[in-house]
Amino acid sequence: MTAAEVEAAKDIAEEKAVVPLPPSPAKPADDDSKAIVALVVKAIIGGSTERDAYLAKIVSEKRLSLITAWEESQKARADNRAAKKLAFITSWENAKKAEMEAELRKIEEQLQKKKAAYEEKLKNKLAMLHRTAEERRAQTEARRGEETILAEEMAAKYRAKGEGPTKLFGLLKA
Repeated sequence: MTAAEVEAAKDIAEEKAVVPLPPSPAKPADDDSKAIVALVVKAIIGGSTERDAYLAKIVSEKRLSLITAWEESQKARADNRAAKKLAFITSWENAKKAEMEAELRKIEEQLQKKKAAYEEKLKNKLAMLHRTAEERRAQTEARRGEETILAEEMAAKYRAKGEGPTKLFGLLKA
């Protein structure tokens, strides 16, 4: 409560204490001192109109203070709801972000495995190519050796007979 609200509450409490209850009609008014007090109170306050205006002002201030308190309460509730919602959104965002990062790591891992497998496959193909090339070189070398031996044998045969070859390089006839 603010200082003005405390003052208003004290004023209301004091006024309630000063203003006497009207005498009930069943009791005879034997004591004139009560009537004097009522007149003194009316003289101090300045009449019932001013008193009613003052009471209306007090009621109005009370209503305004209640409205202000309600407004602050609603604002606090709205702030709390917004903070809770923002915290939920942030946690949701972080969870989704972590999920996507995990998926990204998983995909990267799969890509690395595929890359390694593809590298292995290419290395195997390269080894197969090298082996095939070596086999072909060996076959070519073997054929060259065979052809060299065959040529030497044919030359020895021709020397032994004393005749020359009938075909030279397969194009010319002797």
